Amino acid sequence: MSTPTRTPVRHRARWDLVAVAAATALVVAAHLVGESLKAAGQDIFLGVPPLLASWLPHVGPGTPVAVVVALAVVARGPELAARLAWRPLLLLAHGAAATWTVSLALVDGWTRGVVERLSSDQEYLWDVPRATDVPTMLRTFTDFILPAPDMWVTHVGAHPPGAFLFYVVLDRIGLGGGGPAGVVTMLIGASACVAVAVTLRALDAEAVARAALPFGVLLPGAVWVGVSADGMFAAILAWGVALLAIGAAGRRALPAFAGGVLLGCSLYLSYGLVLGGLVPLAVLGLTRSWRAGAWAAAGVAAVVAAFTVSGFWWFDGFERVQVIYALSVASTRPYSYFVWANLAALALAVGPAVVAGLRRVPDLPARAAWLVAAAGAAVLLADLSGLSKAEVERIWLPFAIWLVVACAGLPHPRRWLAAQAGLALAVNHLLLTVW
Repeated sequence: MSTPTRTPVRHRARWDLVAVAAATALVVAAHLVGESLKAAGQDIFLGVPPLLASWLPHVGPGTPVAVVVALAVVARGPELAARLAWRPLLLLAHGAAATWTVSLALVDGWTRGVVERLSSDQEYLWDVPRATDVPTMLRTFTDFILPAPDMWVTHVGAHPPGAFLFYVVLDRIGLGGGGPAGVVTMLIGASACVAVAVTLRALDAEAVARAALPFGVLLPGAVWVGVSADGMFAAILAWGVALLAIGAAGRRALPAFAGGVLLGCSLYLSYGLVLGGLVPLAVLGLTRSWRAGAWAAAGVAAVVAAFTVSGFWWFDGFERVQVIYALSVASTRPYSYFVWANLAALALAVGPAVVAGLRRVPDLPARAAWLVAAAGAAVLLADLSGLSKAEVERIWLPFAIWLVVACAGLPHPRRWLAAQAGLALAVNHLLLTVW
C-alpha cells in the first residue's frame, strides 16, 4: 500500500529539480548573452551579468559568522519554527536574519561592506549635508531631479524624497554616516521576514508562516539587504501589509490605519513600490474587510497629503525621473535582453528553494497562495514596464520576500535551506556586489 504513495512524491520532487535546473540554465544564458553583448560593444554596465557585481573571490570578518548562522538555521530552523511559542519565534527569526545579513555584509569588510555602501557619491548620504532646511528641501525637491550642475545624486533624485528624508532624520539624531545608517538599514530590512509571517498568521495561515519563516531568514537576497535601502523598503512595505492584515482580520481600525500610513510612506520611498500595492489589495480581497480598507486608505491619504502640502507632488517627481532614466545607463541596456535576464537576477536573489516552491503554490492554502500570486504579478508588471532594466536583485526585494512564502510547501526543508545558504555564501564570497 505504501508504493503508490511514495512514487508520486518522488515524481514531484524530480520536477522540483527540473524547475531549479531550468532557472540555472536561465542564469547561465543571461550571463553568456550579457557577456556577448559587452564583447560586441554594448555597454550594459554589468560586471558579471545578470548581476551588478565584479568577480573577486574573497573572505572577510563576516565569513565565519555567516557560516555558523547558516549551519544553525539549516540544522534547527524548521524544528524551532514548528514548536516555539509565536513571539519568541519572531524575535529569534529577526535576530537570526539580522545576524545573517550583517555577517554577509562584513564578508566585504566594515568599510567596503557597510560604511561605503550608502555614502558613495551616488548614494543618499552624499546629499544629506545639503538638507539644511527640510521644508525647503521638500518644496524644491523636483527642481533638482533633471540634469544640472546642482542636481541630486543618482539615488536621491531617482526616488521620491521619503528615503532621503529618512537618512536626513538619522543624521539629525546622531546616526549619520555610512556605519550607523548602514546598520539601521540592515536591522530594518532584516525584519521583513517577520512581517511576512505576521501577515500569514493574521490571515489564519500560521502553519504556512512557520514553515516559510526559516527560508525568509536565509533568503539569498540578504546579500543586497546588506546594505541597500531597497531592503529597508521591503520591510516597510511588508509591515504595512502586516498591520493591514491584523486590522482586516480583527476588524480593528487602528492597525489598519497604521498599516495605511506605512503603505503611504512606501510610495515616497520608491516609485516602483506602487506595484507593491497589489499585496495589500490581495489581503483586502481575501478578508473582504472593506472597513479596514477604508481606514488603510485614510492612512495612505494622510501621508500623501503631508507630502503634497509640503510641496512635493508625486506625479511631478515620477515624470522627471522618467526623463533622467531615459538619459541614464538604462538607455544602453536593451529591453529585449533585460526583459528575461531580469528574471535570472531575481532567481539568484530568491534562490533555488523559491524556484522549486513556486511550482507548488497551488498546494498552499488560498490565503497564502494569493500573496505569492500578488507578488508575482508585481514582478511581471515591473519587468514588462521596461523601467527595471538590471539591478533587480535589489530593486525587487520588496516583491521577493513574498515569493518566499512558496517555500512552505517544500519537502525536506533542511536540504532546500542548505541550498539557499550555499547560494548566498557563494555569491557573496565569489563576487563583489555594489550593494
